[in-house]
Amino acid sequence: MRISAAAVLTIGLATGLATGIGLTSAARAEATAPGLQAQTVAQTVAQTVAQVADVLAGADVIILGEVHDNKRHHQMQAELVAALQPRAVVWEMITQEQAEALTQQILQNPAETARVLEWEASGWPDFTLYAPVFKRAARAMQFGALVPRAQSKEALQLGVANHFGAQAQQFGLDQPLPVAEQATREAEQMANHCNALPDHVLPMLVDVQRLRDASLAAAAKRALEQTGGPVVVITGNGHARLDRGLAVYLQRALPDVVIRALGQMEEGAIQGQFDVVLSAPAVQRPDPCLGFAKSD
Repeated sequence: MRISAAAVLTIGLATGLATGIGLTSAARAEATAPGLQAQTVAQTVAQTVAQVADVLAGADVIILGEVHDNKRHHQMQAELVAALQPRAVVWEMITQEQAEALTQQILQNPAETARVLEWEASGWPDFTLYAPVFKRAARAMQFGALVPRAQSKEALQLGVANHFGAQAQQFGLDQPLPVAEQATREAEQMANHCNALPDHVLPMLVDVQRLRDASLAAAAKRALEQTGGPVVVITGNGHARLDRGLAVYLQRALPDVVIRALGQMEEGAIQGQFDVVLSAPAVQRPDPCLGFAKSD
């Protein structure tokens, strides 16, 4: 049975598609998916926020990763925003239109921020997790990088490069991944989704993940050009990793830009390459595979 583009977006748990569906489960799947081995490649394993800030300071673009439903990760992001004092903040979780509706006064009020962003209907984890980060970012210019579900569906139908338009070449989105990397990513998507997806869905999930990386890179580029930086990006660890995430696309567009990234671990486990990593206790989650029970 073939699965449609709309269905792919509906079942896209582990990729963090920001379609408003299953994002809390996405964090759970990313942290606990069977068949994936955690791998950390980092210059620094930090113990404190001050150590992290020392590594990240001086970059043009600073990427602060997270597991979406881990409260401690967001507390660390809030403290780092306060320490680094960025001129702009890019959010994976909101659109550019939503970002432009945020004022410093609104950002000082968590309830009003959540209302303006229509957070309760967004599918992201509870706003109380993100509220400290938004509040600490109140003095910065706000940018959104969310690819709405309708646009993601269109991208799958047209092809992500065609959907991204004239900037696709600038960010390298017009080039296919190397065969080995494509195969690795598809295998990871299968494991992230509990080995419950048909094979033909996997390339689509990889494509949308790349689209989201490029969207984050484009937003970071706009933010840097408009403010001069530094720019902080708030996003999941999968997009924050230097070997595969938004940094790859941003570096393609701005070869001289200085990018540094934090990966936030749970119990010392994470995938990907970062400049610095910081560990926190794991969140207790139900088995994400319970929602993927296969019918024979």
